[in-house]
Amino acid sequence: MAFKFISEALKTRSQDGLLRRRQVVESANGPMIQVEGKHYINFSSNDYLAMRRSTVVMQAWADGLAEFGAGSGASPLVTGYTNAHQALETYLAERLNRESVLLFNSGFSANQAICQGLFGHTHQKNPDMIIADKLMHASFVEGAQGVSAKFSRFKHNDASHLQELLSKSNTENTLVATEGIFSMDGDHAPLTDIVPIINTESTWLMVDDAHGFGTLGDNGLGVVEVFNFSQQQVPILMGTFGKAIGTAGAFVAGSEDLINYLINYSRHYIYSTSMPAAQAYATLMSLQAKLGHERRQVLKERIELFKALADKAGITLMPSDTAIQPVFIGCPEKAVAASGRLKDLGIWVTAIRYPTVPKHTDRLRLTLSAAHDERDIYALVDALQLTLLS
Repeated sequence: MAFKFISEALKTRSQDGLLRRRQVVESANGPMIQVEGKHYINFSSNDYLAMRRSTVVMQAWADGLAEFGAGSGASPLVTGYTNAHQALETYLAERLNRESVLLFNSGFSANQAICQGLFGHTHQKNPDMIIADKLMHASFVEGAQGVSAKFSRFKHNDASHLQELLSKSNTENTLVATEGIFSMDGDHAPLTDIVPIINTESTWLMVDDAHGFGTLGDNGLGVVEVFNFSQQQVPILMGTFGKAIGTAGAFVAGSEDLINYLINYSRHYIYSTSMPAAQAYATLMSLQAKLGHERRQVLKERIELFKALADKAGITLMPSDTAIQPVFIGCPEKAVAASGRLKDLGIWVTAIRYPTVPKHTDRLRLTLSAAHDERDIYALVDALQLTLLS
């Protein structure tokens, strides 16, 4: 029978406790969601600043729809590039101190575009090199594995191991890739250790700041703002809008030559219908909103409260000072069972299993938001205590 492997693969996934199923969210209001008629406090959203349903973003979407319509109607190199897209790119370039910015429909496509755009060619004698953190996001890893460059990975957040790999590389072009905040662990990349060991004559550093952009820095501009990294120090910066910004899509920021190169050679950009102009406009309004600073402060307070209460309750957390607060379980079945018990208590927390995380590191991935008030945090800790310690 053709494609027999499909049923066999699903059976294996199920037997290993790794089968994924979707849940239909029937409504979402503030930190609450409704699933199958039941209400839960949601601790599995990446809407860190609660901007998704903010008045600013909702009104901007409505205004953008009235002005530009629901879709862009074409790829950006045909007629799908509007003054709304241009305004968002210009704003980001100016604020991030980069020469230019390019918009993408998702962080996944942006990471793929970087890999395939820079390494889609072939060097027969001495292939180019990509060196990525071991826990780099799957979208980048897949992109790196699909091009002609050599692909190596350094131990998570280990600058010494990275330096060792760099010392063995004699390629003309090397790209080092890491994340600002790691999506499943919630920890920071040691960028102040990594940046000094990059030889900019032969190596570029790329930072995927999907989970830092919007939450880090006085103005929410992410790691480049926190550390004041120049374009030369971080030649490629990727960020997304579907998390702290509350809309959707992504961007790549860098030199004018880099962006013009991607415009001309990135298939993910050339052959995709561009993001709706209304979405670009709503994103710009979200970035410019004065709400951001206040909500970042609220988020910081919620993180501190949660960590303090969890410590007092004897709940062991993985090391993180960000909105991503994982609880290590180590077994897929146990992680799913713990998630189910939390749901019985009105708390929605998703179990994260292999292959999203390495084998035997299955966990509960808790995410905090400025939408949560203090009583939500108390309820979460009480539920965790009943679930994990009783």
